[in-house]
Amino acid sequence: MRFFLTLPFVACLVSAAHSDELADPLTNDIVTTQILPAFTALSDTADAFAANAPEKCHSDPEAFKKSYGSTFDAWIRASHWRFGPTETDARGFSLAFWPDNRGRIAKSVNGVLRSENRKILEDGAFAQFSVAGKGFYALDHLLFDEAAQNLASADYRCDLASAMAVDIAATAQAIKDDWQQNFTALMQAPSRRYQSTSEAHQELFKALGTGLQIIDELRLARPLGSFDAPRPRRAEAWRSGRSQRHVILSLEALAPLAHRLSADAPELQLRLDAAFGRSLKRARALDDPTFAGVSDPQSRIRIEALKQSVVDLRNLVTTELGPRLGVDAGFNSLDGD
Repeated sequence: MRFFLTLPFVACLVSAAHSDELADPLTNDIVTTQILPAFTALSDTADAFAANAPEKCHSDPEAFKKSYGSTFDAWIRASHWRFGPTETDARGFSLAFWPDNRGRIAKSVNGVLRSENRKILEDGAFAQFSVAGKGFYALDHLLFDEAAQNLASADYRCDLASAMAVDIAATAQAIKDDWQQNFTALMQAPSRRYQSTSEAHQELFKALGTGLQIIDELRLARPLGSFDAPRPRRAEAWRSGRSQRHVILSLEALAPLAHRLSADAPELQLRLDAAFGRSLKRARALDDPTFAGVSDPQSRIRIEALKQSVVDLRNLVTTELGPRLGVDAGFNSLDGD
């Protein structure tokens, strides 16, 4: 008996084989167990924050600040996924305009406070405001900068804080929806964006490398400055005492990514787990929420030791994990022109 295969049927077989060849458990697992949960948590937390903002800011400022902190935590846990939906419409910058080398956040927020401009608080108006005056770092300035507390009435400050909270929630929702409705499919199967599993792996590897680079070069190196000229006021979110916390949260978020990316290399996986463990142990032991210790020789040594452990971790990721995956870190915005 002979079987005759039609051309359309053969084409389907070839297409299915091609899809099976490019089906990627590694990417699928990271998307479904790390990326989607991170942005769902951010969106849910931001929604609750925004819904309670008008009442809590006026009646219970400390509870409002605590809710802000929980939402900021959720962003830091998701912030290393700075590609795709986070890049679209500058959503990442809208949530996190940092580092702010030229003081644009203070200028934007203080300017609005001085004018008590209520038009900017009208429906849809705040979404068009400068990214320097939006997001977590602008809200951090509004809530915790001492000078800002005297630039406008308490009612206006709360109304502005509520507008910022609503904008954060809308942006977080847009990122989550984009991941669920569009970008997950682009990563999980061949697409115009990722034409092979290698390209998807490189994106995930880049998220790990860039996340570690931010800890090293921004969260730690900026406040450290030099021994003769430490710069504690360059620490991230120092006004609210979150600088050390962000290093810890970032390391905690990146560790599972490194663990999963190294799953096919058990010995390397153990070394990466141990390296993250060392960095986290040093970060948690600092007891220095704002990194003010960069100005004290004894405390500075401990922060420098933390930084060196992150440098060692970056080197391990770059020199061993990258080649194992067959990818490199590629270019990112921190690398300059």
